[in-house]
Amino acid sequence: MGGPVFEDLSVGDVVVTETLRFDRERLVRYAGASGDFNRIHWDEAFATGVGLPNVIVHGMLTMGAAIGPVEEWAGDPGAVIDYQTRFTRPVPVPADDVVEVAVSGAVAVLDAEARTARVDLTVTAAGAKVLGKAQAVVRL
Repeated sequence: MGGPVFEDLSVGDVVVTETLRFDRERLVRYAGASGDFNRIHWDEAFATGVGLPNVIVHGMLTMGAAIGPVEEWAGDPGAVIDYQTRFTRPVPVPADDVVEVAVSGAVAVLDAEARTARVDLTVTAAGAKVLGKAQAVVRL
């Protein structure tokens, strides 16, 4: 699959928009794959007992899923040479429902010498930012 062409990009170009969906089944599957069985991700009574609004999506699952659209845009997951973010708030997942997480990304910096684009991501759930300073550097 071909990726973007460096010369066709401009700072400010929106290159990613996607809605991610998480339900409790996905949390359980991620817990099994990652080995992270912290009860705040699957036990509602425990999660609310420690002050959370409900069970919450694993932070690393949110982070990992949010970079997926950038990898697709780049045409190669290996083109993403740097990715960092801060976790700003949890993503609660109600019982028998799905929570939607909106991801959008825009070109913030172009480096002609390195032929890279820094894509700044905005990641929100219910209108609130859940990842802060989410930035990916993509080699083109």
